[in-house]
Amino acid sequence: MTSVFSNVQTAPSIEVFALTEQFKKDSNPNKVNLTVGAYRTEECKPWVLPVVKTVEAQLAADDTLDKEYLPVTGLPDFCASAVAVCFGEGHPVLLSQRADGIQALGGTGALRLGYDFLRCILGRDTIYVSKPTWGNHKGIAQQCGYPNVREYRYWLASGRCLDEQGMLEDLTAAPEGSVIVLHGVAHNPTGCDPTPEQWEKILAVIKQRNLFPLIDLAYQGFASGDLDRDGRVPRLFADHNMEFFVAQSFSKNFGLYNERVGNLAIVTQSAEITGRVKSQVRNIIRKTWSNPPSHGARVVATVLRNPALAAEWRENIKRMAERIVLMRQMLFQKLRALGTPGNWQHITDQIGMFSYTGLSAAQAEYLRTNYAIYIMSDGRINMSGLTSKTVDRVAQAMHEAVTKCSA
Repeated sequence: MTSVFSNVQTAPSIEVFALTEQFKKDSNPNKVNLTVGAYRTEECKPWVLPVVKTVEAQLAADDTLDKEYLPVTGLPDFCASAVAVCFGEGHPVLLSQRADGIQALGGTGALRLGYDFLRCILGRDTIYVSKPTWGNHKGIAQQCGYPNVREYRYWLASGRCLDEQGMLEDLTAAPEGSVIVLHGVAHNPTGCDPTPEQWEKILAVIKQRNLFPLIDLAYQGFASGDLDRDGRVPRLFADHNMEFFVAQSFSKNFGLYNERVGNLAIVTQSAEITGRVKSQVRNIIRKTWSNPPSHGARVVATVLRNPALAAEWRENIKRMAERIVLMRQMLFQKLRALGTPGNWQHITDQIGMFSYTGLSAAQAEYLRTNYAIYIMSDGRINMSGLTSKTVDRVAQAMHEAVTKCSA
């Protein structure tokens, strides 16, 4: 009997997870994993934030909590708190109720909701993502049925910096009404963000061309250790009376990776319009995952609504951001001391979890084969995967890769 699935082909592997599995099987005692975008401590271990442990203990002891379904749009306290983190307490979009939030399954789920609404309800058919970008930005758009998934120039390889001219030219040429996916802070994979002055230019083009911004804010607090500084892009757009979506993730800044805690922030011209948009997104959720999980959302809401816990959380974030900055500085100094060909200043100029090193696929393979140092084929590395004990070896491996392998 012939299987109805006989013509189904094996899908390509997802590189980041395939490399992680390869890393786990590697018997080299000095192996280093710089692939997965998750924070690691100096001991290269996952870190459950102390404030999260405190709140989880409180929730476990609370006999009033049950396992009933949450509202389709999520835990109200969480949604309100998430939007307040995005825009800052007392921002005019909050006071006017122009902004509201909807709980989602991580930042990925928030993006999916935004994409679905813009495609299915507003009928947008063209979406732009940066080149390069996080793979799911393009993949989700294709899954949602956008007929035109395009890229705008972003990374200037020759200077290892933002391609300001290319980006502005591509946005200017975009058809009116196109959806523009923007990284709110700590661009993935490059770690290269526009300056405040460049953001003003980007905003001006988006307004002029009547484009719709969807801001992916996956790393608020992770770039600088300061939530307000890392939230300045959505606040800039709100200050200019723009309508837009923000996909928020609490995976990184709360360390709640497997709890899938996300939020879609909606900003429109009025509270009445925002309410109508939210009602349509609610119906999309009902037909997608129906109701969101509660545990992670309760943790986040409990922290954000308690001033003492919120202050502790901010210190936890600062600690993570400072360690990443330190690793950037150490790697740069080691490469410079080795006399590694090229200018490696971009490693310290970049921000957030990732560095787009500029290493080629061949050089990345050299690191894996000869040193059991696992990095992505595009040269992206997770800076928090480095430690003071491994940075010498990583720098030496990069030095050899650059000198022995052609780019």
